[in-house]
Amino acid sequence: MCGRFALNEKPETVAEAFGLQTLEGFPPRFNIAPSQPILVVAAGEVPEKGSNDSGRRALLVRWGFIPGWVKDPNDFPMLINARAETAHEKASFRAAMRHRRVLIPASGFYEWRRTGEKGAKSEPYWLRPRRGGVIAFAGLMETWASADGTEIDTGAILTTAANATLKPIHDRMPVVIQPEDFSRWLDCRTLEPRDVADLLKPAPDDFFEAIPVSDRVNKVSHTGADLITPVEHAVPEPEKKPDRKPDNGQLSFF
Repeated sequence: MCGRFALNEKPETVAEAFGLQTLEGFPPRFNIAPSQPILVVAAGEVPEKGSNDSGRRALLVRWGFIPGWVKDPNDFPMLINARAETAHEKASFRAAMRHRRVLIPASGFYEWRRTGEKGAKSEPYWLRPRRGGVIAFAGLMETWASADGTEIDTGAILTTAANATLKPIHDRMPVVIQPEDFSRWLDCRTLEPRDVADLLKPAPDDFFEAIPVSDRVNKVSHTGADLITPVEHAVPEPEKKPDRKPDNGQLSFF
């Protein structure tokens, strides 16, 4: 699951990373929460041959996906995440997986570890890329229209099984799309969900680092840079992979 994230990079850095010709300025955001507007990058018009323009466009959508067939959003749960393993077959996300795949710029995300002790508070962690910079979550977008014609652009983050770094904290993590795969993921004209299914996998084990942070991030009203300042609580050890048996040249089902 991904319930909070941050985007604190400069607009020009985001524009360059995502191949955007223009991007309006925005302040750093350290505690982006569900129902708030989030920046997404979508495919636009196909650029002319020889052009340096990627054709991509940036827009704001509400973080909280509403399928087009919903009659009353007040009677529908807020879908902030979609499971990458099943989104292509779920009624809520099927159309968006085929026609409206987007990238969601982020500097990192927050996750909470349950200590297992009765009455104990969950411990928050800031998960950021070790190399720094802006990254891209795989996202889906849908424009919901009310009976009176009012439209709301909405979005969700695709999640997958946690890698070894994150698994001691939580069992799910956002899908990260690498820069070399941006065009494939956004190409909804020629590529179907099955054609990009290989991108829906956990980030490499060494991609993120887990930093313990203050529980101030629990409150949406707290939005300062201090939210990503390290604090003193134990960082769980990454899950160790079992030793592989010697390869005797034979395949095995076990």
